[in-house]
Amino acid sequence: MKYEVVELKEKTVVGLTARTSNQDENMTKIIGSLWQKFYGDGVYESIPDKQNDCSIGLYSNYNDGASDAYDVTVGCEVSEVKDWPVGIDSKTIAAGKYARFVVRGHAQTAVADFWTKLWGMDLNRKFGCDFEEYQSEGDLENSEIHIYISLKD
Repeated sequence: MKYEVVELKEKTVVGLTARTSNQDENMTKIIGSLWQKFYGDGVYESIPDKQNDCSIGLYSNYNDGASDAYDVTVGCEVSEVKDWPVGIDSKTIAAGKYARFVVRGHAQTAVADFWTKLWGMDLNRKFGCDFEEYQSEGDLENSEIHIYISLKD
């Protein structure tokens, strides 16, 4: 898979968080329910100070860097940190070096295929935080997703 190495500035993401792992038989249900609540319960619309119209699927707080348990946050980037209501989490994407992949196609299928291929790649992963940035909201069939994987220096 082709990618480019980019330097990102720190970002703040606000949204809904759950803990799961790749071995959890309910992983896809857990992540899917976060997306459903984020859009279906009006969380996205209720978040002020969005930096852009993109939504983010953030993976952070990895246990040991080998894809055991991790946090999944479904949210969006904001310009400032506030006191959020109960149930809304704020996470920081650290500044640093990331491998940036561009994936196109059906949002769920393209992202699932990407992660399957990524696990077979020999990337110098940091396991800090990795995230999917969905560029084309509303069109699940023809999505463009930028995926950032944190790299060691």
